[in-house]
Amino acid sequence: MSIVNVLRSIYYTVKKKPLVANISYLYPNSQLKARKVIITGGGRGLGCAMAKKFVAEGADVLIAGRNENMLKRSAESIGCKYLVLDVQNTSSFDSFIEKASAMLEGLNCLVNNAGISLHEPTFMDVTTESFDSQYNTNLKGAFFLTQSFIRYCQKNHDNETKNILFVSSETSMTVDERPYGLTKASINSLIQGLAYRYVKAGYRINAIAPGITVSDMAGGVGSEDISLMSNPTGRYYLPEEVAEIACFLLSDASNCLNGQILVCNEGRTINARWK
Repeated sequence: MSIVNVLRSIYYTVKKKPLVANISYLYPNSQLKARKVIITGGGRGLGCAMAKKFVAEGADVLIAGRNENMLKRSAESIGCKYLVLDVQNTSSFDSFIEKASAMLEGLNCLVNNAGISLHEPTFMDVTTESFDSQYNTNLKGAFFLTQSFIRYCQKNHDNETKNILFVSSETSMTVDERPYGLTKASINSLIQGLAYRYVKAGYRINAIAPGITVSDMAGGVGSEDISLMSNPTGRYYLPEEVAEIACFLLSDASNCLNGQILVCNEGRTINARWK
């Protein structure tokens, strides 16, 4: 299988020392043929990168989000479909799933990618509004959209393999006192609970948990300097390299994985006693 090596030369913000990032992408080989995939939060960032990768691998993809103009531009660029969806509006989920299925001529994969972090500086800066907004988007929305997806599959595709992929975060692997980290820890519990519950019904339910990745939420967008000293690489991760892991989890190559949370941060959150 061919690998395209992409080299990026950037400078550390402080040291101005050259940094070379060796990033490898698998050459497309139809890994996701016959996959019919919804990606929430698909208009930009990691969601958009996953959509691009999945289409290149033969999947039929629909991206969803609140900004129709952004969705339309991304869909036209990628070659996929789109639908407007507010993941806080849980009452719309059943009809959304039906519309998406009609547009894709079937549906067997759901990627719960939509999420927000309001970056409160401390526990004491959290408000009821910021708490509810993050829980409603990151946890409640993903919970009930997954419920609608499973309900749809039980009626229409119960005899084929179904894949559900959640986007968690490296923060889910550590303690936290703010809503974003708490929602992601809850997501991890949900993933493993659902995976154990539904494996015999033909569902594979896994997650990626990226480290700090270039995005509007985390930073680094539009900058040639993606150095980040807190990451083991000394740089932000790129959405394209995280999308490779997401593709693997939706492909047949990962058929033996269920209830797994793949942390994409080169071991930064490992609780080593010699840190």
